[in-house]
Amino acid sequence: MRDKSATPQPDQADIDASNSEIDNLPSLRDLVGAMDMRARKSLGQNFLFDLNLTRRIARSAAPLTGTTIEIGPGPGGLTRALLLEGATKVLAIEKDWRAPDVLASLLSASRGRLELTEADAMDFPIWDIEPAPRRIIANLPYNIATTLLIRWLEHAADFESMTLMFQREVALRITAKPGDSAYGRLSVLAGWLADAEILFDIPPEAFVPAPKITSSVVQIIPLAAPRFPCRQQYLEDVTRHAFGQRRKMLRSSLKKIGGEALLLAAGIDPETRPQDLDIESFCKLAELHETKAFG
Repeated sequence: MRDKSATPQPDQADIDASNSEIDNLPSLRDLVGAMDMRARKSLGQNFLFDLNLTRRIARSAAPLTGTTIEIGPGPGGLTRALLLEGATKVLAIEKDWRAPDVLASLLSASRGRLELTEADAMDFPIWDIEPAPRRIIANLPYNIATTLLIRWLEHAADFESMTLMFQREVALRITAKPGDSAYGRLSVLAGWLADAEILFDIPPEAFVPAPKITSSVVQIIPLAAPRFPCRQQYLEDVTRHAFGQRRKMLRSSLKKIGGEALLLAAGIDPETRPQDLDIESFCKLAELHETKAFG
């Protein structure tokens, strides 16, 4: 655990002085050009240079007290916005070895408000970072975004909010409701642990290089406790079976874990299809799946 709780928090005068220095830094395009820092496909990088957009993302998660955690800052576009919007502490986690050089001037101008950690976010326990409250704000690499979100949701109560950018298809899955075409495993897990909504979309041309799809900024507000009782591993197992054959009735897709007997014990019509089942019902199935209290 990284205990920073005793670190003095900057006052408004410190923040204003720091932001004045940040305003005088070279533009992101100039900085990236001068350092020849090109986006790396292997890291899922797409740089966002538009400060109006990055500040809009930062403002949507305000107030930026406690610890703001950014994953994959790249050249620091969103990082600048977080600092300019008054973040008292930003911890940026980046595995790209070029990051310390390209972010050096921003680290200096932040006057201690920005800390850069060279690490792989897939292995970093960000839920232990102090001081709280913790919030995550990030333009996530598309290739690991869903995996990261599921991992963070396992520790949902340790975060005040998650303001994250996904490809729109994934954003729709996170926020879908029963009956929606996008409703699936990710919808159930996110809805069980948090409230989630799509705030706004960002077009492909806003990025360098431009991806082939639209991105969406999603805000996830974790609940103090799950909506309904069950254990996550069993909920994930039930939804994996159910949505693995989403066009089939549940009595067929859940056959390997109890099928019709399981469904009848939970009071669910065996002919129901997974996209029509609400989160509470999936949790009932998960509890029964764990205890095997049906026959």
